[in-house]
Amino acid sequence: MMTDKLLSPVRLGALELKNRVVMAPLTRCRAINPGTVPNELMVRYYTQRASAGLIISEGTLVSPQGRGYPFTPGIWSEEQIAGWRLVTEAVHAQGGKIVCQLWHCGRLSLPQYHDGQPPVSASAINPEIKMFNGAGLSDTVTPRALSVEDIQAVVADFGRAAKNAIDAGFDGVEVHSSNGYLFHQFFSACSNTRTDAYGGSFENRARIFFDVLDAIAKVMPLDRVGFRLNPMMNGMHGMTVDVDTVAMWEHVVRGANRYGLAYLHLTEVMDPKQIDGNPHALAQVSAHFRPIAHMPLISNGRFDQAKSEQFLDAGLCDAVAFGVPWIANPDLVERFARKAPLNAADPSTFYMGGEKGYVDYPALDPSLMA
Repeated sequence: MMTDKLLSPVRLGALELKNRVVMAPLTRCRAINPGTVPNELMVRYYTQRASAGLIISEGTLVSPQGRGYPFTPGIWSEEQIAGWRLVTEAVHAQGGKIVCQLWHCGRLSLPQYHDGQPPVSASAINPEIKMFNGAGLSDTVTPRALSVEDIQAVVADFGRAAKNAIDAGFDGVEVHSSNGYLFHQFFSACSNTRTDAYGGSFENRARIFFDVLDAIAKVMPLDRVGFRLNPMMNGMHGMTVDVDTVAMWEHVVRGANRYGLAYLHLTEVMDPKQIDGNPHALAQVSAHFRPIAHMPLISNGRFDQAKSEQFLDAGLCDAVAFGVPWIANPDLVERFARKAPLNAADPSTFYMGGEKGYVDYPALDPSLMA
């Protein structure tokens, strides 16, 4: 019997979830056909995992400009909408719910994805990291700073993508505003040195995010919209935690409170070494933002079942998002219900393409489930 809190129903905005086990957005690089269109293999993958209370799709590009990796799907074309509709219909047929994570990589990209031109960002600052090019790693380049007109076009792309997501049958959307991607690049002083209406003050650095929420509000109810933040991302993807990081992210969350959103998806500190000795860092992310946020919280960050129950019992979150466990365990909810051991994931197959390490992980043996 499903008696643990993790396995109990919960409501996130307009989303009624059958359990609190969320499937985190997981880039898997399987949209290998022309046009970055979701395919039959992806339908199988998501259908296998429809027992989740909520599936958050892999990062889904709002435009060709937003691309940063090979074989990642988009949602700007009719073909992509039709491909995603096959996914959402299959998930719904199994009683699942799924939202589309809307994504723009910004400067975390390579010229090869943009006809040899540099990617775009808040400011012309190279993150100075290496990015996957489909075969190996390449150094990032200095991006082109978006003009105000360019920013308005990006905002329109997100609004259009949200409408397309609804047309594709998604139950809602999540705005990917973390992990060093475009919104994070505007939020952080290390990547945003603008002096116009999109730089400088907290209000200005957050402006593009709220412009996007306003655009999405024109095409769908905001109680079907979530957003993701990873405020303690220090030393990864060219981002840093500095003197105003916590205050900046507090500004974003307080501003988001006005919108009646479905949820805030927060990432806990993944590796304590990232913030050790940093006087500006938070050791506990959900505990800090829980009293600030006026919407339900999803916590993420290397949780196991026991830690999840602790967070839920303490009221630190309303649901928990799992990443790698969902990769290797298509029946993760059933395994939690039975306290069964989990399959181990094979990282070498995370981004390699094909069925191996994608749709071939075994479920529990039915003969042992009586």
